[in-house]
Formats: sequence, C-alpha cells, structure tokens
Amino acid sequence: MNKFRRITLATLAGGLAAGVGFKAFGQGRRHGYGPIDPANLDRHVDRMLKHLYAEIDATDAQKQKLDPIVRQAAKDLAPMRENLHAARREAIELLSQDKVDPAALEALRAKQIGLADEASRRLTRAMTEAAEVLTPEQRKELAAHFARRRRWAHG
Repeated sequence: MNKFRRITLATLAGGLAAGVGFKAFGQGRRHGYGPIDPANLDRHVDRMLKHLYAEIDATDAQKQKLDPIVRQAAKDLAPMRENLHAARREAIELLSQDKVDPAALEALRAKQIGLADEASRRLTRAMTEAAEVLTPEQRKELAAHFARRRRWAHG
C-alpha cells in the first residue's frame, strides 16, 4: 500500500473516531446509531446538566444562563453527527469497490476535516459562553472533573 493511501485511510479512520465521539455527545454511549430522537437528546442534555450543576455547585442564575448555551450547542451538533455517520457509510462503500478511488477518498477526507473544524468551532463557542457564566473556581473544578473522567475513561 503506498504512502498516500495509508495517510488517507488513517485520516479517514480519525474522522470515524470523531464520529464516535459525536455519538457519545449526541446521545450517550449506550445508545445505537441512527437519527437522534429529540426526546433522547433532551434527556441526555438534562442528565448532563444535572451532573454539571452538582459538580460546580451552580447557582440558580447560572443554571438559567448555562441551560440555553448547552442545549443550543447540542442541537447545533446533532446534524454534524449524522453527517459523520453518512461519511462512514460512504467510506465503507468506497473501500468495498474492486478498485479504490484515491481521489474520492481524499474528497471524503477533506469534507470530514471541514465538518470536524465546524464542530470544533461550535464547541469552542459554547465553552467560551459557558466560561463567562462560571467563576474562576468553578472553571477550575470543572477542568479537574474532566481530567478525572479522562483518566478513568483511558485507564
């Protein structure tokens, strides 16, 4: 396999891994693939916010400000998740052909990089908006919480 094909496949695999991450954000790790039912998304966001509020000891005023920030970000990211699943299906189809088309794989990779960039910008905007609501102490506690979860998730 030539270097171009290896790089393309590795990049595509990275995009697919990002899709799994969006799945976890959009619906929770225990749920399957497919369209996000708005009720499931709302329940997931409710559960996530409940834990967030407890972790940082959020005031009622902070809860009122954080709720729409998180809900809108989740709604904005849900279609991106669907695009990632469509790309996964397209990659499987492209790689199943008798002859693999490097140009088609590269186009798919470039499209996925664009989607990942768009999602990253949206998440950054939500984090910035949320950070403006929280005190420095709450941001530090939240950062410590995510660091603990990351260590737990990765052994």
